[in-house]
Formats: sequence, structure tokens, C-alpha cells
Amino acid sequence: MKQLNIALVGQPNVGKSMLINSISDSRLRVGNFSGVTVEKAEVSFDFHGVSIRIIDLPGTYSLNDYTQDERVTKEFLENEDYDMIINVVDATNLERNLFLTTQLLEFNKKMIVALNMMDEAKKEGMCINEEQLGNILGVPCVKVSAATKQGVGKLVNRIVDFSNFDFEGTKLIYSEVVEEEIRNIVEFLEEKNFDSKLDYRVLALKLLQEDKSTYKKMHDEPIWIELLPIIREALNHLYLHYNTKNIDEIFDEEKAAFAKGAALETLECSTCKSINTTEKVDSVLIHKIFGIPIFLFLMWGLFQLTFEVGSIPMDWIDAFFISLGEYAKTIFGDGALGSLIADGAIAGVGAVVLFLPNIVILFFGIALLETTGYMSRVAFLLDGFFHKFGLHGKSFIPLVTGFGCSVPAYMSARTLKNDKDRLITLFIIGFMSCGAKLPVYVLFAGAFFGPEKAGNVLFAIYIIGAILGLIAAKILKVFVFKGKDEPFVMEMPKYRMPSFKLIWHTVVTKALMYLKKAGTFILAASVLIWFASNYPKNEELIGSFETKIQLAVSDEEKTSLENELKKAKLEASYLGIVGKATEPLFAPLGFDWRMTVALETGLAAKEVVVSTLGVLYALGDEVDEGNGSLMEEIRKNIPFASAVSFIFFVMIYLPCFAASIVFAKESGSYKYLAYLFVFTTSVAWIISFIAYRITLMLL
Repeated sequence: MKQLNIALVGQPNVGKSMLINSISDSRLRVGNFSGVTVEKAEVSFDFHGVSIRIIDLPGTYSLNDYTQDERVTKEFLENEDYDMIINVVDATNLERNLFLTTQLLEFNKKMIVALNMMDEAKKEGMCINEEQLGNILGVPCVKVSAATKQGVGKLVNRIVDFSNFDFEGTKLIYSEVVEEEIRNIVEFLEEKNFDSKLDYRVLALKLLQEDKSTYKKMHDEPIWIELLPIIREALNHLYLHYNTKNIDEIFDEEKAAFAKGAALETLECSTCKSINTTEKVDSVLIHKIFGIPIFLFLMWGLFQLTFEVGSIPMDWIDAFFISLGEYAKTIFGDGALGSLIADGAIAGVGAVVLFLPNIVILFFGIALLETTGYMSRVAFLLDGFFHKFGLHGKSFIPLVTGFGCSVPAYMSARTLKNDKDRLITLFIIGFMSCGAKLPVYVLFAGAFFGPEKAGNVLFAIYIIGAILGLIAAKILKVFVFKGKDEPFVMEMPKYRMPSFKLIWHTVVTKALMYLKKAGTFILAASVLIWFASNYPKNEELIGSFETKIQLAVSDEEKTSLENELKKAKLEASYLGIVGKATEPLFAPLGFDWRMTVALETGLAAKEVVVSTLGVLYALGDEVDEGNGSLMEEIRKNIPFASAVSFIFFVMIYLPCFAASIVFAKESGSYKYLAYLFVFTTSVAWIISFIAYRITLMLL
């Protein structure tokens, strides 16, 4: 059976995902490109005796090296083995989309242009002569609508038919001055009979466009010595003609002119009602004064749904895993094996699954806003403010999400395509206090400020964390992720009805990725924490307490002794030993060994900080942030300045294991996790030290 490998390429928001879903009926395989976090979707199916495999490449405005998406798409098109390109074009924005088309034509590969969203184009009174456009480009053009599936069958038929014919080449024509220099280089390569995988015209264009990878490859060729003077002369000719030495600007102007000419020759527009409607809606939603409050209200509503509605199945999931752990202990006993399975493995898996409802609801809401075209406008609206701190407008979503849970926040940072923008955002998400830190804040605010002031204190904690995050972003931008600020380029797609099929696919994909990424590692981390807090066993200590417990005359005395045993076991464990060993490092912050151990258990999950303090103050591990006895113990044993310092440290230091692992995956390397540990720990220590000293001075 004949095999066809097809690369699906297009700009963002042109409906590529919906088109590949329409072609495949959701028979998709989703993963990541090797070595990067960029998502990869593939579909394979048979049609009229031909086996067709379509690879959906990342949406990209151009084939430069600015973003990770652009690099992945460009490298695939240059180096991978494929038979044809399907270029998906938004028919309602023809001229803008044809800019990428001109870059694809430079590869001189078999290509079909899929004019998508024709249903919307017709509503706007647009008429495109696809045959004329095909004659101009030198490749077939097919009208389709992924939303209604009109023309999809014709597109697949055209793919098969086109694969059976020899390709005569594209018709991308530049101005005479550029074409003259292309001919000079091509003629030289032909005279030398140069062995090249690339078409001579494609190679000549890459040389004129100063493509770095091409220059590196050609530099080692013997022909390079003779070729270099020809290239220099050609570039000088272009510089002189265009009155600039910016080669990107020269070719961008050439491609834009070709795209504009092609659009003018083939597009007629009788009415543009939808454009006016879009402008009317935009006048409200991206208004200078009302735009941000409207967005904040929508995000507030989304987070209310996420954490209020999400808390219902969370309670069920929590209860299920608790009962599952108890059942495991009935099978394996209360010994080491039973504790390992129940308290280590099952509790670890439960910690991951517990947040799944939140993630599903959150990504459903974000996908809903994205598919309507609203998120692009919000990023545009906020970019000016965030730019002052070295951030991108799109950073807002991950940062706001971080107030709920760092795991989906790190995952949503992949909407940032530029590496530096994404890394800066990833590094400061932890400053946005997640929901798991709230019990710690509530406990200390209640203990030292009372219920009447606790609300204001909590609000101040969250605001201070966000401000520190923005300052940290500016510092990272200036000293670590240096580089020239890139222009903020964001197209404004027209408002559209959401595609629930596409939203469903997005939510399911994100949820499965979360379970895969977080679940495998948190299990190992949970087992490690279980081991560190339960070993080494002190049989003599346990024996003496068990004797006392058996001799206890009341349930109250028995419970008190059991809590004392838990405290003694934790103190004698590896975790307790590490806590006491690292106590001198935290002494300048006013921490004792108990607070140090609580912070270290918080590396697994911030929720366990409160229960760890409960164990260490001999109150048991069943206490919560509202426990009066624990508040009393904290007031008696922890000075006020130490409590302030502790709150700041919890606010800033490394997130939980699940979030840390997702951070490593999304950043692209575990070395960044090491940097995050050093960065957050150092900043947390410095800020806590300053807070401790200032508080002591004020008391």
C-alpha cells in the first residue's frame, strides 16, 4: 500500500486542529516533539488504497527562529521526510495568512492550500477565486470548512490525486532584483554540479536570507571559497537597491508584497458585516478602562467554578483514597508493608488524582475563552503593564492560575511561545500562593491576629506574594534571561462560536498529560517522604510507649500517649535528623527544628505542613488549620517575628513535588528545576531574614 506522509502547517487560530479532527474523526495520537514541550498530533488512515499519515505541526506566524514553535516547524520541514505540505489558511484573513504561505513555497515541495473557514467568509460577503489563487501560487487550492466538514472529502481526494503527479514547482516570484541574484547563485551551483539535498533555488534563497544552519553546512564544503564572493556581491546589490542592510526586512517586504498581490487578484468582498460586529464587541471587551475589570470578573467566575464546583468531587476522591488506604492495611496489615502501600503509594497517587477535577474545569474554561478569540485580546490588553516587569501579556493566565494550583499553572504557561518569556513566567508562578498554602496562612493568621483581622492578613499575604513575583520577574529579566525585548505580535481573530468538540479534545489531552507527568513522579516522591519519616525504627522507644499506652486508664490519656509516640518517632526519623541538622541554616530566620521539619515535609505537599506541626506539638496528625489547641501551641512556642518569617518562607519556597516535576517538564530540562530550587530557596531565605529583623525592630 502506498504511504503518504503529510505536514499540516498554518498560523495560529486558522482551525488546523478542527480540520485534522474532521479528517480523522478524532483518531488522533497526541504527544510531544522529541526534547521539547511543543505538542505533536498525528493521525493515520487509509483512503482509496493509500495509507495517509498527517503530522499537525505547531501553529506559527512565520518560519523564523524566534519561538520554540517556529523552530520545531522549521526543523521538521527542513530535515524530516514527508511527501506533501497542507497549508491551512484562514479564508477571512487571506492576505495575512498568505505571508506564511510564501515561506512554505520557498521549500519548493508539493503543497495544497486549504482555504478554511469558507462558511464564515461567505457570511462576510467574501468570494475567493481558488483556481486563480492556485495559478498564482503554483499549487492547488481547496475551499473547506472544518466546522461544517464541507470540502473535507474533496481535500482528501485532492491529496491522493496530487500525490500521483510529478510536481512542476511553485510559482513564488520575487522582484527582478532578487530573482536576478537567485539565478546567479543557481547557475553557479549547476556549473559545479553541487550535490545538495535541497533544490538549488531553495538553497540560493537560504543563502541570500542568511540562514544560519545553511551557512554552517556550506562553510565546510570546498565550493564555499568560490561561492562566498558571489553571495557578498548579491547581498550588496540588494542592500543598495532597498537602501537597508536588514536582509529580514528586505525579504519580509518581498513576501508581504507577493501575499498582498495574490489576495488582491483573487479576493472580492461585497460586505464586511462581521468585521463591524467584531469591532463593536472589542470596543467594550478591550476598552482601556472597562477591559481589565471585565476580564477579572470572568476569571473570578472561572476560579469560583474551578474551586467551588471542583471541591465536590475532590471530597469524594479524597474519601475514596482514604478508604482504599484503610482497606490496603486490612490486607497487608499495619506493619511496614501496609504503611508503605497505604501511606506512601496510595496517598501519593491520591494527591495527584485529587486535583484532577480542578484541572478539568480550569482548562475547560480557558479553552472556551480561547476558541472564541477572547484570550488573544486579553493578552494584548495586559501586555503593556506586564512588559514593564519583563513579562508577556499571555503570562497573566499562568500567574492567575497559580493562585489555585501550581500544576495547571505550569502547564498553561506553554501558551507562551518564546523561551525566555515562558521561563521567566515559570520561575515566578510559585510566588502566587496556591490553595495548598492557604491552611498554613489561616493557621498562623488565626493564631497571631485573631479571626477579626485574619481576612485582611490573608489578603495582604496574597498581594505581597504577587508583588514580590513581579519584582523577581524584573530581576530575572535584567540579570538572568537577558536579551532584547521582542515585539508583542498578536493577531485578533474574529469572535467565533466555541467548538465543543475541540474543547473536549483539549481538556482530555491536558488531563491525561497531567496524570502522566505528575502521577509517575509523585508516587516515587511520596514513598521517599514516607520512608524518611518512618525510618530508622527505634524499637526500644516504640516498646516503651506501647507499654504506657496499654497501661493508660482513659481514652484521653491513651490518645495523648499515641500523639507523643508519633512526635518521638518523627523526631528520631531521618526527616527529623535532617531537620535538626539543617536547623542552624534557619536559625537566623527564627526557626526551631520543628518549623524546619514542617518546611521540609512541605516539599512533598504544602497541605502536610499543618499536620506535621500537629505531630511535632504532640497533638496528632488529624489536626487542621482551625484547631484551637494547635493555635495555642504555636502562640506559646513560636515568637511573633518567627511566625512572620515562616509565612514569608512558605510564600516563596519551592512548590510541592507534583508541581516541581511538572515545572521540570514544561521548562524543558531538569537543570531548571535545580535552578528553581536555588532561586526560590535563596529568595525565601533573604526575604524571611529581612522580615524577621524588621519585625524584631518594630516589636
